[in-house]
Amino acid sequence: MKKQMFIVALAVALAAPASFAQPDKVGVTQLKPIPSQASAALWASKMLARHHYKALPLDDAMSEKIFDRYFKTLDGEKMYFLQSDIDQFDVVRNKLDDAINNENLTLPFVLFNVYQQRFTERMAYARELLKTKLDFTTDETYMLDREKAAWPKNEDEARELWRKRVKNDWLRLKLAGKDDKAIREALDKRYDNYQVRLRKLNNEDVFQMFMNAYATSIEPHTNYLGPRAADNFDIAMRLSLEGIGAVLQTREEYTVIREIVAGSPAGLSGKLKVGDRIVGVAQGDTAFTDVLGWRIDDVVQLIRGPKDSAVRLDVLPADAGTDGKHIAVSLVRKKISMEEQSAKKSIIEVRDGGVKRRVGVISLPTFYLDFDARRRGDKDYKSATRDVARILGELKKEKVDNVLIDLRNNGGGSLIEAVELTGLFIDKGPVVQQRTAEGRIEVESDTNAGLAWDGPVGVLINRGSASASEIFAAAIQDYGRGLIIGEPSFGKGTVQTMINLDRFAPPSEKVHYGELKMTIAQFFRINGGTTQLRGVSPDIKLPVTSDNENFGESSYDNALPYVSIKPASYVASGDLKELIAPLQKRHEARIAKDKDFQYLQEDIAEMRKLRKENAISLNEVVRRKERDTQEAKAKLREARLASQGTVDDKEARSKVPDPTTRPAKAVAVKGSPRQDDGLQADERSLAAELAAEKAAKNAKDVMLQEAAHILSDEVAMFKTDTRLASRVMPYRAAIKLPD
Repeated sequence: MKKQMFIVALAVALAAPASFAQPDKVGVTQLKPIPSQASAALWASKMLARHHYKALPLDDAMSEKIFDRYFKTLDGEKMYFLQSDIDQFDVVRNKLDDAINNENLTLPFVLFNVYQQRFTERMAYARELLKTKLDFTTDETYMLDREKAAWPKNEDEARELWRKRVKNDWLRLKLAGKDDKAIREALDKRYDNYQVRLRKLNNEDVFQMFMNAYATSIEPHTNYLGPRAADNFDIAMRLSLEGIGAVLQTREEYTVIREIVAGSPAGLSGKLKVGDRIVGVAQGDTAFTDVLGWRIDDVVQLIRGPKDSAVRLDVLPADAGTDGKHIAVSLVRKKISMEEQSAKKSIIEVRDGGVKRRVGVISLPTFYLDFDARRRGDKDYKSATRDVARILGELKKEKVDNVLIDLRNNGGGSLIEAVELTGLFIDKGPVVQQRTAEGRIEVESDTNAGLAWDGPVGVLINRGSASASEIFAAAIQDYGRGLIIGEPSFGKGTVQTMINLDRFAPPSEKVHYGELKMTIAQFFRINGGTTQLRGVSPDIKLPVTSDNENFGESSYDNALPYVSIKPASYVASGDLKELIAPLQKRHEARIAKDKDFQYLQEDIAEMRKLRKENAISLNEVVRRKERDTQEAKAKLREARLASQGTVDDKEARSKVPDPTTRPAKAVAVKGSPRQDDGLQADERSLAAELAAEKAAKNAKDVMLQEAAHILSDEVAMFKTDTRLASRVMPYRAAIKLPD
């Protein structure tokens, strides 16, 4: 009783209006937990404390970790709370374990409600600032990333922070050519929509945020999914859904089309394009429902529907301003096979003097598998291995000299597929080892004799290559089967399982507890090492474009450590070490003369400089000069590219992600009970994904092009030294290939 009174008193004290601007007249709805959430939290805690690979008790020490991570979830950029808030909250730092164990979740909801109050106050102040005249002649800067900054000490410091935030928002629109009236209206609507979106959060959202703070305090890849999130969890793995065939994302208050599936209703209509903003949705001939500022899952729910039913979209075209003319697009839903996520092939022709060599490229965005269809015995079930095997057969007929598997930004997927895909390139043998929480070692092996491709092979990876991608790349490397090209991979070497918490719910009650994605094992290479933390190191190193400090397993403060175990029993297919030094030397000599690589290096240097500075000028003259310099540089490059190739060539050039762009949520993947679930949520960089997807659609991006040159060099070395191939790839003579 005393504890309950203490919590209520704390809520009243902290939520009292400060000397900041008064909240909106709309007010803030005080969210409260429901009984089923308290039960779900307790059952989840029992599973995590007993069965997690890194099982930790739910005690005061864990409570302190949850406390810090919960506040990071709510206000990671330190834009809303004051240091005085944190100081007052400190008295409950070690009480969150009690909240779960005693099935009383009032405390985490109190903390969220105070966050809502502070958020409302900040938005009210920001909107008041729009009525003032801002000075863009002073020399001051705005910090872009405040994750490592201190909380504002007091309200004056918070006001100063938001003055600069509003000033930067205004200046961006001003540089885009908008006048003061249009800017004021646009920003006022934007800040209002921020509040609208906050008010749309419900108790399930708050509970999920709190439970995720708990889950990720144990280990980065453990998550809680509320009932609604769990319902949507397996779409990406099955690669099909009933809808319009468009991948959506949130940008400010808009739902934006990120990708359109070829052959889908959206694609066949010819009326929608990437970047279009969906502002309204209607079922059949009914009136449009305004979805501006809506949560992405709510918008998706409206757009999805039964096969052959009609849906209309109110669309603001990508190239139209915020006040541009809308178009209405009517579509008939159908079952969509998300083919843009399937394996794709292309052929790059490399000229070396008077010789032309052909490198077959297989781009694989994810290790997908339709588990349900496979379990049903459907002979045509969808799988990455099946698609790659078919493509390899086609590439054989097209007489390619080498094959490159492009796994850039492939965040993982099915463990089964990682093993079976490796089996296309080795005869038989172990592929990956797993160690359970109990210390039991299990070996996943390819048991199918023969190879689908016995020629030379390369694997292209980057920092976004994770989990199943790392298992495949590590196995190819350990067997000496192919060259790994690129930059060090992500470093996710853990195994997750999905636990449906509904099984603990009382059978007489129709309640849903959600699901727990929990780490239960760790991957180990067949050589005894692990992909965990360190990832896979490439044989041939390309320029590093990623921000390793903020992206990758090593960026997590509680990642599992690198350890090793006893190697599995296997026989290497070959030994490519003899090739690495001369190939690296040729690569470095070639890119030293390549203007595209020089541009790339300039972009990387500029990206790192911006990240290090972590600030942007609020002086209009300075910003215009910076923009004009960038535009001039871009025009020079485009002019050069125009003189050398087509528009498609220009669009395919590799781009470095914008360091000012915040990562967005990515669709999670669900598969078999024990599998690698890949990178999810904020583990991915959306900017990196989009850049890589764009590059992968055309074989001319500089990284892919250079990887093809490296594999062409390998073939040239074999042609020059006929005994070299037999030394480094003896399996070709030893294995009889199937017809």
